[in-house]
Amino acid sequence: MTKINQVTTGWINYYGKSRMKNFIQDTQQWLNHRLRQLIWKRWKKVGTRYRKLRKYGIDQDNAMKLANSRKGYWRVSKNEIIHRALSNKKLTEWGLKDMSSLYERRYLID
Repeated sequence: MTKINQVTTGWINYYGKSRMKNFIQDTQQWLNHRLRQLIWKRWKKVGTRYRKLRKYGIDQDNAMKLANSRKGYWRVSKNEIIHRALSNKKLTEWGLKDMSSLYERRYLID
């Protein structure tokens, strides 16, 4: 997260003068999707996936269904259940900076 924050902050500071709000929002959505995919990939075993989903507030049936899914990492990371478990708020709590707020702060300063 630290490296991602450094790169995005530097990138927004460099390109901050241009008007690219939609591009920033699209990039933020893709980045959150990619982070969910990487987290899901890190939880390799079915038991780990099940425990983590239960820990983040997913009910037993949905957690078991998603933990046993044979779908690929990218496709699973689009699932509504994993979006509830690993919400944007949770990613922010873990240290990911919101690119839109960084851009707005930079844009309003100039």
